[in-house]
Amino acid sequence: MIQDQITLENRHKNFVKKVSENEIVYALKNDRGYATSSSNEIEDEDGNPVEIICFWSDKAIAKSCIKNEWSEYEIDELNLSEFLENWCIGMSSDGLIVGTNFDQNLFGYEVEPLELILEIITALNLQNKQIKLKKFDGIKDLETQINEIL
Repeated sequence: MIQDQITLENRHKNFVKKVSENEIVYALKNDRGYATSSSNEIEDEDGNPVEIICFWSDKAIAKSCIKNEWSEYEIDELNLSEFLENWCIGMSSDGLIVGTNFDQNLFGYEVEPLELILEIITALNLQNKQIKLKKFDGIKDLETQINEIL
């Protein structure tokens, strides 16, 4: 079990590194919405698993998950700024969790959306990169506002 957790954490670290480098996040989408799963770790106030929306840093890994219950899905490409500003902030408001680099067996890393934003900002800072944001005055402003919420 510990080995599995280490694998999930390593895949998550890879997700953060790759999306900050490439500025692209992949999701699976069909006519009813985006690929979701239920949390194995986090429950809502009623004791039900929190819903996860799954994202990938690699198109090939996302494509490999188009099977079984996700067989009707197609790959959707999101730019990183849209993912941070719209998806992560919106998911946090809706009480949803981000799933990163899930595998074909629907195992992946679960992370709070606002925490993920801070992880990606740290990776961007390490790479000395800026990204254009529409709703914030740069990544420093986004980071400051997220830290105020947390």
